[in-house]
Amino acid sequence: MRAVDETPEQTGERAPWWAPRRSRGQFRRARVKYRDVPKRRMAWLLLKDTVNSCMEYRVLGLAAEAAFFTLISIPPLLLGLIGSLGYLDWIGADTVDTLRRNALDASATVLSDKGVDQLARPLIDDVIRGGGPDVISLGFALALWSGSRAVNVFIDTITVMYGLDGRRGIVKTRLLAFFLYLIALVIGAVALPLMVAGPDAALRLVPQAEWVVSAFYWPVVLLLSVVFLTTLYHVSVPVRSPWREDVPGALVALVMWVVCSFLLRLYLTNTVEGPTIYGSLAAPVAVLLWIGVSAFAVLVGAAVNAAIDHVWPSVATAAARRANERLREEAAKQVVAAAARRRRGAGEEADEDGDLPDAPAEFPERWTKFLPPSDVRGRLLRPRGRDRHETDRDEAGSGGADHGETGRNGTGAGIGDQRTGAHEAGPGHVADRPDGSAATADTRRRP
Repeated sequence: MRAVDETPEQTGERAPWWAPRRSRGQFRRARVKYRDVPKRRMAWLLLKDTVNSCMEYRVLGLAAEAAFFTLISIPPLLLGLIGSLGYLDWIGADTVDTLRRNALDASATVLSDKGVDQLARPLIDDVIRGGGPDVISLGFALALWSGSRAVNVFIDTITVMYGLDGRRGIVKTRLLAFFLYLIALVIGAVALPLMVAGPDAALRLVPQAEWVVSAFYWPVVLLLSVVFLTTLYHVSVPVRSPWREDVPGALVALVMWVVCSFLLRLYLTNTVEGPTIYGSLAAPVAVLLWIGVSAFAVLVGAAVNAAIDHVWPSVATAAARRANERLREEAAKQVVAAAARRRRGAGEEADEDGDLPDAPAEFPERWTKFLPPSDVRGRLLRPRGRDRHETDRDEAGSGGADHGETGRNGTGAGIGDQRTGAHEAGPGHVADRPDGSAATADTRRRP
């Protein structure tokens, strides 16, 4: 395995089936990352890159964030929809009563009987009778803000996974998240009930088309899901790329969603149903877990697409990544230059004051011995004899200074001679004598 500058078409090797095909124009392939790698090895490398990307960019935490904002967007959205029924007389009273009963049944799974009678039922009845323009506007505003915030998590994470963060502004990102949330509401209103209820619900609506529903039910549901996920991945990348290149991640996300939903159903069946410690919070906890699993599957699919793009990048994404790297290098140079200017300014202040700016007022020479060492390991592993030797040498230097003063008066030696014979003099050293009257043998021989 080695990195090269040639594409698979230039080297004559055949790319795997999951690799994006080369096209002409701005969507042609850039430099490939690996060459002469078997298919199994390539699949392992893609799996490893995907797992590393999920660990590096906190996919579980971001999925939990998206699930939280999605969950808090559901109640105001339902309240706004119920409030709009007061202006829709053409749908019929029977339909309104059915929706009212369904809303009360859903609130009963979250609230107690007293909460339903005192809070949910009066609120729903008042909204249905009076229309409630304030409730409609406030509910839709909260739902659009929190729902678009959840979609914004997906867009930011996908952009960072591709290494293209900073290419799109905050305003454009939020507007894109807002429009994607509206599209998700439309597709989710059609696809999610079909996926949850199954083909039996569709057969009750159109019993005459039993063969058509049985043959095209699941293909249509899966096709809508793949199209929406692929579109989400495609528009989240801030540079243009072929739409079909995001299909592998959508397929992986859909498979993971089905598997994780099945495992979550087994878990909830054994823990939440029946008497449980969650009590009235069992239904919200189950919904939050299911939304979190769905968000996790979507982000894993995005990580797969990012790993494929890093191995077989298009010209647009490769050029955008190089531009981002240059911008980061320039920013790093500016940070280093600013740090150097601060250090120079601190040094000039120290020269003007004659001392370090952070040194204490008393005994700065003692304080310097307790500065944090640059080499902690060397300071800890240094033998104690070295510290003792340095102490003796300092004392010898101070004693030599005294003898230097004596030598200038004709009764002692110079500083250099005293430092040379400090350790050879032994007990005869003047610093070791209590009265300081005796001198060493070397000093007695000097004129």
